[in-house]
Amino acid sequence: MEVVLLEDVKALGKKGQIVKVNDGYARNFILPKKLGVEATTKNLNDLKLQKANAEKVAAEQLAEAKALAEKIAELSVTVSIRAGEGGRTFGSVSTKEIAKAAADQLKLDIDKKKMVLPEPIKSLGVTEVPIKLHKDVTAKLRVKVVEAK
Repeated sequence: MEVVLLEDVKALGKKGQIVKVNDGYARNFILPKKLGVEATTKNLNDLKLQKANAEKVAAEQLAEAKALAEKIAELSVTVSIRAGEGGRTFGSVSTKEIAKAAADQLKLDIDKKKMVLPEPIKSLGVTEVPIKLHKDVTAKLRVKVVEAK
């Protein structure tokens, strides 16, 4: 019996794949657990429509991420930090502070977990922080660190 998998099944195949299995395995395991459906023409057409819809949604998300990346590239945020003599800072600027500053100053809701900052910013000046918006799109946000008065 041929089955279209609805979920990834270990040692059998990935979601959306058409696999040939024994009738008993399909009737007693795959079909009752909703891991797959029988490969009829209707189910195959449904699978094609689902794949086309998923590709369309993925393309829209990619376009939105690219547009947001272009917008972010033109912007910058300012974060103030206490500093002593000679520009030595007390503490550092983390992704949490950068995300809060972006929300306050730019009205952009950027998730702090998407910011790729290997270590917190510990110096005054301008730093470019990469933001992973999509698996293929990374934007750079300019963060200006100034001394707090």
